[in-house]
Amino acid sequence: MNKTEDIKLFLRGIPNSYSQVFFSDNRVFAIILLLVTFIDLYAGIMGLLSVITTNLAGFLLGFDRRILSKGMFGFNSLLVGLAMGVYFEPGILLILVVVLGAILTLLVSVSMQGVIGKYALPFLSIPFLVSVWIMTLATREFTELGISERGIYTFNDLYMIGGSTLVGLYEWWNALGIAQSVRIYLISLGAILFQYNILSGILLAIGLFYYSRISFTLSLLGFYTAFIFYELIGASISELSYSYIGFNYILTSIAVGGFFIIPSKRSYFWVLILIPLVALVTISMSRIFTVVGLPIYSLPFNIMVLLFLYALKFRTKPSTTLTEVFIQQNSPEKNLYSFHNHMVRFHQSDRLPIMLPFLGKWTVSQGRDGEHTHKEDYRHAWDFVIMDLDGNQFSGNGDLVEDYYCYNKPVLAPADGTVEYIIDNIGDNTIGDANVKDNWGNSVIIRHNDFLFTSLSHLKKESIPVSMGERVKGGDIIGKCGNSGRSPYPHLHFQVQATAFLGSPTLEYPISHYVLSEKKQFRLLSFDFPEKDELVSNIESNELLHNAFHLIPGKKLSFDVINNGQSGRAEWDVQTDSFNNTFIRCNTSGSTAWFTNDGNLLYFTHYEGDKDALLYYFFLALFKLQQGYYQDMVLEDRYPLNLLFRAPLLTLQDLLAPFWKFLSSEFRLRYVSIDNEISPTEIMIESTATNLILGNELNRMDFMISVNGTGIKQIDVNASRFNLVAKCREC
Repeated sequence: MNKTEDIKLFLRGIPNSYSQVFFSDNRVFAIILLLVTFIDLYAGIMGLLSVITTNLAGFLLGFDRRILSKGMFGFNSLLVGLAMGVYFEPGILLILVVVLGAILTLLVSVSMQGVIGKYALPFLSIPFLVSVWIMTLATREFTELGISERGIYTFNDLYMIGGSTLVGLYEWWNALGIAQSVRIYLISLGAILFQYNILSGILLAIGLFYYSRISFTLSLLGFYTAFIFYELIGASISELSYSYIGFNYILTSIAVGGFFIIPSKRSYFWVLILIPLVALVTISMSRIFTVVGLPIYSLPFNIMVLLFLYALKFRTKPSTTLTEVFIQQNSPEKNLYSFHNHMVRFHQSDRLPIMLPFLGKWTVSQGRDGEHTHKEDYRHAWDFVIMDLDGNQFSGNGDLVEDYYCYNKPVLAPADGTVEYIIDNIGDNTIGDANVKDNWGNSVIIRHNDFLFTSLSHLKKESIPVSMGERVKGGDIIGKCGNSGRSPYPHLHFQVQATAFLGSPTLEYPISHYVLSEKKQFRLLSFDFPEKDELVSNIESNELLHNAFHLIPGKKLSFDVINNGQSGRAEWDVQTDSFNNTFIRCNTSGSTAWFTNDGNLLYFTHYEGDKDALLYYFFLALFKLQQGYYQDMVLEDRYPLNLLFRAPLLTLQDLLAPFWKFLSSEFRLRYVSIDNEISPTEIMIESTATNLILGNELNRMDFMISVNGTGIKQIDVNASRFNLVAKCREC
């Protein structure tokens, strides 16, 4: 990594260290937080010094620069620096103490990442607690380090920072007739950054609402749940004692209700349960820590959040109503909308993809719960045959096995695996006869994992080219269709099972992706079950589409763009990250679009960056694409709401999203034309992105994509406010 990139990452880590205090990476919110810390000038300086020291030491020690740039190590040091800056008089000794505290906090943070991180748990503000307690106890012996008196002379401090204007503003805020609970809420917010005043709380509340509407509502829910609980138990509530620890309830509510857990009715319910527990921990720990003269700071927040998150990992059954966040986007709204979108698009993605075990179009002659043999333990199996346009399985009289269209056709491995069992010495039956002694006939069983096997039966004698223990890939030929075993006419028996034995009970397991043909109309079904008499096939890849969307790392794309008469250029690179995630990077706008492509289906999964860039419209236009050409086939999908909607509608939806969605964004793609089915040179595809409110269309964008022999030829975008045409420079 070059020095310029290092400098960028270092500078990025400074504001992110501020926003991470509230689990955010929002730059505007970070600036608000930074400014709030400077309401106490010296505290702000010490906080900034602490962040710079930590990040600089992290870079020099060779820690992960990406983690440092996200502020993951810096935010705890910020809190230590603020604490030291608030409590002690400024001077050379304080600077030394802050620098040492920052380095200590960095080392504790990295260590906590190793200790707690292996359980997939966050270290939260534990490094801050360890470091600030150590520094507090140690500095009691520092006779040259003076205790700050700035809190006593507040007006002098404010005048020094902002003159009479700031003093007047401060007096005005404090003179406002604000209800006691609201005052304590605002002071509790400010206390997170060691700023015990209403002005800080108001600025933080505004920033929190700007960053996340869900986090803001959760902060209110957590605070007022605790406030009411304190009233019920008769505990002492005052601005002095309560606000000092009140932020524990705010942070716990945000963490559990919307950041580490997908926001939902259930997560909000658990906030109501956990906040009284935080109060109990707070009250009990306060009495214990009073003995040693230490504040508890955020200890209750850390205890309850870690306990809850750790306990959830022992659930025997995953829940869709109380779900941990697995791909953290540092925004409750983004996490929620992405989760909903993932549940619609990839709810079966944890299953190993199983394809149909043949080439071309076959008909289901006996489906699940079939009338002949697919009953009870064998109810989830399929029998497949080939039929002609007249519905016949054979040509001629059908007296010979060779008359049947499916006979001697290749049988394919349904997925990658290891050949577990083979029988290949049973002869074909004469038509109408059945071998009930060797019921399954010639068969191949493939192990895909320890609990997933596929069995293919009634194969032709001595047609199996693979051996036991041999590794096969999905689509490899493992035999030919025959008429052995209990088979009166040639057909292929296919089932999924949990064990490696011939004749094992079947599993209810879907086919990952297949095409259903109905009277010259085509439908793509995903993770579904072929039914009796349906004509089905695997996706038959079209060479033009395959080549155009064969987006492998290292590939470059360049477009000339005309947007409402304005000319420009877009340069894209296809790249992959250390986690093997593939994405397109726009060098022009800095935007990124992530995607997956298995050769049959291309899915775009996430977008970050400029929503006026060509890459954004490309992402929307080809959100989902199967790479076979089927005339007039329609694909439908849904976008995450935050990718298309904007304020103020999205702001209102954010507030209601954990409970109700009144907005939706729908994707629709249709295969329009192909110039020659045998040897095509151009394919046209159209798609639309439609925003709806309460099911009624609000606005839409229309796309037309042209593909030729050299790739993506042209992209047309039509919307109410603009028209865009992008032509590939190489096509």
